[in-house]
Order: sequence, then structure tokens, then C-alpha cells
Amino acid sequence: MKKYLLFTVFISGMTTLAAELAAGRLIGNVFGTSNIVWASIIGLILIYLTLGYFLGGKWADANPTPAAMYRVLAWGAFTLGLVPYIASPVLRAAATAFDSLQVGILGASFVAVLILFIIPITLLGTISPYAIRLTVDDTSRAGQISGQIYAISTLGSFIGTFLPTLITIPAIGTKNTFLLFSMILLLVALVGLARFASQRDMLKHIWMPFVLVTLALLTANQSLKTNAAQVYETESAYNYIEVLNQNGFTILRLNEGQGVHSIYSPDTLQYNGPWDQFLVSPYFYANRKPSDIKHVAIVGLAAGTTAQQMTAVYGNIPIDGYELDPKIVEVGKKYFDMNIPNLNVIIGDGRLNLERSEQKYDIIAVDAYRPPYIPPHMTTQEFFEICASHLTENGVLTINSASVPGDRRLINGLATTMATVFPSIYTVDIPGSLNTMIFATKQETIPENFAMNLLALSNDPSVNPLLITTMQVTFANLKTDYETTTVFTDDHAPIEWIVNDMVIRFILEGGTEYLE
Repeated sequence: MKKYLLFTVFISGMTTLAAELAAGRLIGNVFGTSNIVWASIIGLILIYLTLGYFLGGKWADANPTPAAMYRVLAWGAFTLGLVPYIASPVLRAAATAFDSLQVGILGASFVAVLILFIIPITLLGTISPYAIRLTVDDTSRAGQISGQIYAISTLGSFIGTFLPTLITIPAIGTKNTFLLFSMILLLVALVGLARFASQRDMLKHIWMPFVLVTLALLTANQSLKTNAAQVYETESAYNYIEVLNQNGFTILRLNEGQGVHSIYSPDTLQYNGPWDQFLVSPYFYANRKPSDIKHVAIVGLAAGTTAQQMTAVYGNIPIDGYELDPKIVEVGKKYFDMNIPNLNVIIGDGRLNLERSEQKYDIIAVDAYRPPYIPPHMTTQEFFEICASHLTENGVLTINSASVPGDRRLINGLATTMATVFPSIYTVDIPGSLNTMIFATKQETIPENFAMNLLALSNDPSVNPLLITTMQVTFANLKTDYETTTVFTDDHAPIEWIVNDMVIRFILEGGTEYLE
């Protein structure tokens, strides 16, 4: 019996952590994956486990039999498998609410989904205390046995940390990940009942897997978000990915869908968004021409909007596109015509791969910020030093960031930090959006250079009109002033603190959707 009990503890620990990570994706598809969301998930699951440990100890003392433990395990596994199907209508309502930012519905849905986990996670939390009670037959070895059981449970949790993130969610999706782990655990429970209770006791619970399989079959082709404009949706190891067709434009949304990460139309390359603004980066230097631009890097390639615009304006120059999520690259090639031959896609973390690169660029375009998910390691003095080391002598670093009315803390902090590395900093608030571009030149420059370049290029018929139009928007909204605040470093970059507060205030005040 002891070996099977230890195996049960291992599978229970694995399932508990797998459920926690799958919960992050289940909720993150609608509410995002910011620190606030993860803190809520982790914190509440720890509370549920605490309750389970307490109840498990009491129940084990009251009824110290394997049959009692495996009955609890069966119900824990079954209710865990039900979670995504019960949550589905709640998540659909929340997705609709998020599209229009109905905060009351949004908050209530978030709480409702988290409450769904209270029963399965609490029941799973009872298993370790139960196993200890059933295994300890000699009080002189109680400490050793307890340590062994918690070690095996933790080892299972270790496995459960990686399986859903790296394998099951990208391969079979979030719902089926819940189904898979609950079915494995349910099988362990049913076998335990057959071995240590009775065949009759096992047969009383045999209906459970059939109910879960039936639910899975009935909802097999059901999409998460019921958007009439949806063309495609999928899940990767990093994101929920959605492709929409709106007003003749193909757009890319990620996770909760608040923001357009890429846009495409076969009829135009002018989108009046942040992608266009990367084009104007070189013209803070005097006497610059499109032919001067030889090599570009895009950190945060997404589905390739900026790469296509760069190619249209600067020709078939080499473009290195750094993108963390390979699934987004696949989507870009299929739905956004991201098949330009001069684009070299580099999969992986943008900072790490840029630092490893041997290339020097005329433009480094950083489009990896998407509030509230701004990677702190790409906002620091050390990161900007890496960028500077990979720029040519007349290179420019351009960042797509965000601000909200009356709150420029993020922009001020980034500009302050960039100014410790770059001698000249400029900002542009893009009209009609919450996007703010920050330009940093490697050499000292003046705004008059930009004006003179705009004048000269406007009289050159060989220059792509997209560049001229974008430069006009840039010049009309160009700023050189910002408030000097905190310098972000690898040791201290309070990005989450600033951005979470900024976004929450904006939403509560009735803010609307923004571009990315």
C-alpha cells in the first residue's frame, strides 16, 4: 500500500501545480497575465491549500482509511476537470466586458473564476496529511515519513510546473490540459478505491470520467471569445493569440485583447499607429536620407507590421526581427503576409539575443512593451547600454511605450533612464492613441535637424509618401521636455508598480482601448 500511496502523493502534487499554471492561462486569456493577476491566483490557491491541509488532518484522524482518502481524491480530480467548462460562460461574459471595459462585470467574473478553484484545490490539499496519517505506523519515524511524503509531493509539483507550460497547453490547449491532469488523477483515485476499498466503491465513482469526456466532446470546437470578426485563435506557451478582421484590416490581439499588436492590409501600409513612427528614427541627425539606412533591428517583431513598413521605405535592407513567441511568427506568416525575404527572424528573449548579436544597427526599434506587461529587464540602464553598443555611430533607439492622460510616470522614468546612456531624447504622443514614442540618438542632436530633413525629403519624389506623412505627424507632436525621475536599473526597476497603478486608474476612470 505504501508505494501506491507515495505514487498518489506524487500525482496529486503534480496535478496541483499544473492546475495553478493552467488557471493562470485560463484567467489570463481574458484578464491578462500581469503581476496583479498572478498574485491573485497564487495567493488564493495557497489559501485553498492551507484549508485543505487543515481539513485533511481532521478528516484523516476521523476516518484513517485509504477508501476515505481516495474518495476525496476522486472528487477533487472530478471537480478540477469541471472547472474550465463551468468557467467557460463566465469567461465569455468577461471577454465581452473587457472589450468594452465594463469594470463591474469584469471584476465579478474574475472573482467567480477564482472561486471555482476552491473545491478542487482544497480537496487536493487534503491528500498529503491523509497520506502521512495512513503511512505512519511507528511514531518514532513520523518525521522521516512526513519528510518523505512532502518531498515526493514537491517533486510532483516540480514536474507539474513544466508540463502544462512547455507541453500540454501549447499542444492541446488549456481546457484539455485540465482534462488530461484531472483524468490522470481520477484514474489514480479509481484504482486506489478498487485496490484498497472495494470494486463496488470504485464503481460508485466510475461515472466521473465519462461526464468529463462528454463535456470535452460537446465543447471541442468552441472558441474562447465569441467575436464575430474572429478569424483564428490559438494558445502558445506564452500567449493566447487572436486574429481578427475588422473594417478590411487584419489585426493581432494577445491575451485579454486590449491592444493591437500588429495590423495588416494588402491595400495600404499606413496605419497611423506606433509602427509607422519607427520609420522616422534616423532623421534627428542632419542631412539624413533613406539610402543611409543599411540595417535595422526590431525587438518585439509580433506579426511583422514594422518590418513590412521598413522594407517599403528603405528597400530590401537586412532586418533582424527578435520575437519571443514562435507561434506569433507562424501567425504572422499565415495571416499578415510576413514573408519578406530580407527579414531574419530570431526567436527568443529580445534582450538576451540582442546582447549576443554581432550586428550593429542604424535603427533599433523596441516594440516589446504592452502595458501592463512591460518586461522590466528591457527598461533598465543596462539594457539601454546594450542597445547603444549595437547601434552605429549615427544610430537611434526608438521605443513604443504608453502614457495616459495626466500620468506620464512611465514615460518620464524611461526617458530619465535612457538619458543616462543617450545624449538626446525626444518623445511623441501619437494622436488618437495612448502610445508614446521615445527616440534616443547615440550622438547629440537638435529638433531643427528633423525639420530640415522633413523639408528636404518632402521635395524628393523618390521618397515613399508613407515616410513623409509619418514625419509630419512626428514633427507636429514632437517634445523635448520630460520630468527627470527615477533611473531604472537591473537591481531596481519598479515598472509593475508604476504600470499597474497607471492602468487600473485609467480603466476605473472609463478609459478605452489603446494601440500597442
